[in-house]
Amino acid sequence: MTDSEHEKKSGLPIPPLKVVYSGRVQGVGFRWTCQRISKRHAVTGTVKNLADGTVELFADGEPDEVQRFLSEIEAKMHGNLRDIHITPAEESQTFRTFQILR
Repeated sequence: MTDSEHEKKSGLPIPPLKVVYSGRVQGVGFRWTCQRISKRHAVTGTVKNLADGTVELFADGEPDEVQRFLSEIEAKMHGNLRDIHITPAEESQTFRTFQILR
């Protein structure tokens, strides 16, 4: 599947992706949940709290695997989420693991 075919099929840009979650996402174990879910998927990246009360996540890996990872986060934390904003990661970053940044 080409990159453009993937984007049409999934609706997601091609990884690496920057995802910003808003709602009740700080102080509820959101970052730890993301890290735990990442262990079940072949993804790398980071997750951290932002000063404005949102959570920023970077995810990289095979497009379908990243999509499954993000879908599992959304399913697990849906009651806490008000909005999810997904864009291509602007910065050129290489991730070795998936980790929580402080």
